[in-house]
Amino acid sequence: MDDLYRDYILEHYRRPHNFGVLEDANVSQEGANPLCGDRITLQLRVHDGVIDAVGFTGRGCAISQASASLLTDEIKGKGVDAAAAMKSTDVLDLLGIEISPARMKCAMLSLETLQGALEPTVAAAEGRA
Repeated sequence: MDDLYRDYILEHYRRPHNFGVLEDANVSQEGANPLCGDRITLQLRVHDGVIDAVGFTGRGCAISQASASLLTDEIKGKGVDAAAAMKSTDVLDLLGIEISPARMKCAMLSLETLQGALEPTVAAAEGRA
């Protein structure tokens, strides 16, 4: 079963979903893992509190890029609050394999970048901005 999930991750690495610049994005955030050099830029189009479209660009290891691909699939069409409430366990469930402590930062880069991107939107909705 682990081999099946490894192939699944490699497929998302080789052919990531939602990869590319989202020209009409109204939310954008860059994220990086300085320990290994992984980088992503996440772009969202948010309309009426819903993530209508999402794109990302970046480079890095298979785990970081597959995580971004899977996460962007997951958040498309979700409300901002639901996307902002995602936890590390949600991303690990999407990946479907055991992640070593050394690779955890790689797996969480997309989630950390998403949370940074959505923080101003969530704060404004809650009246904190």
